[in-house]
Amino acid sequence: MIEIFDKYIDKLMTSTPDMPLWNIESIKHGKKPAWNYIDGCMISSLLQMYKTTKNEKYIKFVKEFVNYYVKEDGSILGYDKSKHSTDDICESRVLFDLYDLTGDEKYKKAIDYTFSHIKEQPRTKEGNFWHKQIYPNQIWLDGLYMAQPFYTRYQTLYGKKDYHDIVTQFKNVFDIMYDKKAHLYYHGYDSAKVLFWADKKTGLSKNFWLRAIGWYTVALVDVLDFMDEQMYDEYNTIKEIFKTTIDGILEYQDKDSKMFYQVPNFPGRKGNYLETSGSSMIAYAILKGVRLNALPERYQKIGMEIFDGICKKYLTVKEDGDLNLGGICLVAGLGPADNTRRDGTYEYYISEPVVENDAKGVGPLIMAYTEYMQIK
Repeated sequence: MIEIFDKYIDKLMTSTPDMPLWNIESIKHGKKPAWNYIDGCMISSLLQMYKTTKNEKYIKFVKEFVNYYVKEDGSILGYDKSKHSTDDICESRVLFDLYDLTGDEKYKKAIDYTFSHIKEQPRTKEGNFWHKQIYPNQIWLDGLYMAQPFYTRYQTLYGKKDYHDIVTQFKNVFDIMYDKKAHLYYHGYDSAKVLFWADKKTGLSKNFWLRAIGWYTVALVDVLDFMDEQMYDEYNTIKEIFKTTIDGILEYQDKDSKMFYQVPNFPGRKGNYLETSGSSMIAYAILKGVRLNALPERYQKIGMEIFDGICKKYLTVKEDGDLNLGGICLVAGLGPADNTRRDGTYEYYISEPVVENDAKGVGPLIMAYTEYMQIK
């Protein structure tokens, strides 16, 4: 397993910062290089590979990649905070470790720039960050992952360890978006209750989407990692929500593969499929949750089985020795108003392209691998 995974990661590290192999959306649409959450998934995982293995090739690649985007004055290529997109905050989480490792002030300046975005982000009436300017008054599970781990780490290192706002946003999501019968979270919530995909009474989207739940589980465990445990009440609130979230999704685990379906509560429905990115996020969150003592030790076996199941089903070796990771939903979302195809229906979620080697699946699987390595 180690040799296969190392070979696969090496393949992806032949990428250039302007057009990385793992950013299928950029390749598909010819997007200009910009700071983004997809690259953030991959770079975060490679940084964790360095921290786990101490192999210098990983940190060398991470520095060269990030330095293409982060300039000496702390400005970041393609990062425009006036778009109010929580997605753009995500990749900045790697800056904390780079600043710690190098002492280079440009990373601290970029951290401060990103935090200025946090302070300016519009909020719903409940107090949660909008997902993006183009998604006004909306909370998406994805957005908790994009913003809150960065926000938490900033508060721990440079703030006053005031986690009240962070914890409140998670509590709001639990109170509003968690279905207490299904034990799953809806993908999105429109606090204005006007969007075509939103229920007019509840504001909730129509279905549960695996990767959105995966993002949320990773957000919770990463926030736990970055919080000061001495802030007992806040820490334990996140810990309780995390365990409830994990226990809920585990009710929908496939017995054979140990993975989860794209729309998790319809495992046998036509068109549904076992999905890599969300399953990888859950595997990572469980393994890390055990390491942080946020989950009982018996969950470790569950996390390992999910990781093994993904590799067995979707990490394929071609005749020429080329490795590819399949089963990854390329993208899914809700709206905006002029995109009625993205309506949150079951049919919509299974209609999005399924691809290989996209960082939204690769990054979390590598993160799960780093946790796996710390057990073996």
